[in-house]
Amino acid sequence: MLPPVAVAKAVAYADSLALMAAGITLIYMCTRTFNFAHASFVTWGLYIAYAMTALVGGTPYYYLPLSFLFVGGLGLAVYLLVIGPLMRRGASPTTLMMSTLGVDLVLLSTIQMFTDFLTRTYKLYARRVVLEVYDFSIFGLPGITFISLIIVVALIAVLHWFMVKTKFGTAMRATIENPDLSSILGINPNVVYMASWFIGGGLAGLGGGIASLVITGDPTVGSRIVVSMFASSIVGGLYSIYGSVLGGLLVGLTEYLGIMVLSMQLGGWILTYRPVIPLISMAVTLLIYPRGLGGINWGKILLKVRSLGGKSWS
Repeated sequence: MLPPVAVAKAVAYADSLALMAAGITLIYMCTRTFNFAHASFVTWGLYIAYAMTALVGGTPYYYLPLSFLFVGGLGLAVYLLVIGPLMRRGASPTTLMMSTLGVDLVLLSTIQMFTDFLTRTYKLYARRVVLEVYDFSIFGLPGITFISLIIVVALIAVLHWFMVKTKFGTAMRATIENPDLSSILGINPNVVYMASWFIGGGLAGLGGGIASLVITGDPTVGSRIVVSMFASSIVGGLYSIYGSVLGGLLVGLTEYLGIMVLSMQLGGWILTYRPVIPLISMAVTLLIYPRGLGGINWGKILLKVRSLGGKSWS
């Protein structure tokens, strides 16, 4: 039987993946771009939380909003300097995707330089980040489990309100559905695209900040979990932010707890194959139901369940 602390950490890890996947999905929905720079976005979010905690003091929780804002600004800069100009030149989705690979390499280099700066200037061992020691506990369980759950639930509520109740959210939905028609109606798609990259990058940074309290960080941490991020987005559905959140929770829990169960049964050698679990999840989704969890008509399923329940009682 798995210890409760391990299950609690699995929930926090899944919550962080849910945020990262939501960012990937939002950017793809708006600009049809698979953002592989998301890996470095997440790493920067982790290192912002680490650097501020080490240099200023306090708990990493204080700096989660800063992780969101900093990486959101980074996402906005990537759109303005790279993606936006390419889109205006009519670049294909493949070209946009490949450009984000180049951006990721640049950002990875800046992270390496930043860790060297922290080491040389402040004598910090920045190439191995462990912020779990700064966490608090509730009933013997890590506090990040409860905080991350609150953040994810709040995110879903805020995004729903933003997309449904605000004029800008309505404009964003219209742009996603039909950019040309929205332009005729007076909506500026460029503003929507900028907002999507800012919010999507911010979600990646926030996910990285949360992950800093669950996993050991290093300059390549984003590259190590990038498969899990994209698997979560695909399992959830590339056209549903809510589905991507569910996908992140499902993939995160399956990966974290699944590899622990396998290691207990087969031995520690199996830990090397942890990335295979999200890969299998992604492959099965693409083969069986490419639209993912977000494409399922949950209302229809609920009605069927209720009808079956009513028949069983009659």
